[in-house]
Amino acid sequence: MNDAPTSLHDVRAPRRVPVLRTRGGLSLRVEPRAALVVPLLLAVALAASVALIGTGDYPMSFADVLRTLTGGGTAAQEFIVHDLRLPRVLVGLLVGTALGLAGAVFQSVSRNPLGSPDVIGLGQGSSVGALTVIVLLHGGPTAVAAGAVAGGLLSGAAIYALAWQRGVHGHRFVLVGIAMSAVLVAVIGYLLTKANLTDAARATVWMVGSLNGRDWSQVWPLLAVCAVLVPAVLGHGRSLRMLEMGDDSAYALGVPVERTRLVTMGAAVLLTAAATAAAGPISFVALAAPQLARRLTRSPGPNLTAAACTGAALLVTADWASQRLFGADQLPVGALTGMLGGCYLLWLLHTERRAGRI
Repeated sequence: MNDAPTSLHDVRAPRRVPVLRTRGGLSLRVEPRAALVVPLLLAVALAASVALIGTGDYPMSFADVLRTLTGGGTAAQEFIVHDLRLPRVLVGLLVGTALGLAGAVFQSVSRNPLGSPDVIGLGQGSSVGALTVIVLLHGGPTAVAAGAVAGGLLSGAAIYALAWQRGVHGHRFVLVGIAMSAVLVAVIGYLLTKANLTDAARATVWMVGSLNGRDWSQVWPLLAVCAVLVPAVLGHGRSLRMLEMGDDSAYALGVPVERTRLVTMGAAVLLTAAATAAAGPISFVALAAPQLARRLTRSPGPNLTAAACTGAALLVTADWASQRLFGADQLPVGALTGMLGGCYLLWLLHTERRAGRI
């Protein structure tokens, strides 16, 4: 697959985009369709969240959930919502936001729809870190989460270093990431062969990716990471848009190319590692959310805000579906997103091949 910007979107004739200008000389591009799509995605995410809170062995109506969230529920409803179900939903929203935004960054930097944490090995790196703690150190949940973060950061640094050659170019970056992913999958298999039965079962459950049993101890660290990194990434939206036109064009427009690339990719690696530490390796979301956001907004550029909202809506909706569509055999959300992701990846490869890009 080549590095041309058309690997992300077709070249269209220039169109006029409204621009808001302030007296201080600041300007802001306004994409009318994006301004409509983002609130709709937020509404979908919030509606799916309320439906998910009401789903379980003790079902609650939409009205009961809203009343309980505003302090009007019974003592039993307060316990079920605030102590059992709300943390799970918040983790799902934050994980979906982090993965959607990280996927948009990687696809923008690599100018490639396959430039996703699922494909280039970041999720596998976090899995290696977590399994090392589980199998070799027999650590608890906090240590496993720390291992997942460390594994994601180390794999991200290794991929960046191996792909560096007077800069990081999309085609080489994706290929190095795919190769690193294969190596890490082999390491995961090796660690599983070294585990005893209990640790192997625990590792397998973690690797599927699930929101089951999530509590406030997973919410606060992930919220802190997102509170710092999400605004930092969104602040580089214009620079990422310029990078999609190529390094030379970005340099000519005054963009510090390598600094922008390093900062945004570093933030995306941290977001992916934190999300994986909180919920395990959730596939498909980071791969699909940016592309779905681009198709919904029909707007050029990385569409960072729309991608983050799409990721949150996708993950919470998938978690609701995994509980409601399979009866007593509830699937972990990672299993459902993995199945959907495989189908999506086949469709994406078919589309790219027909377009002559691979």
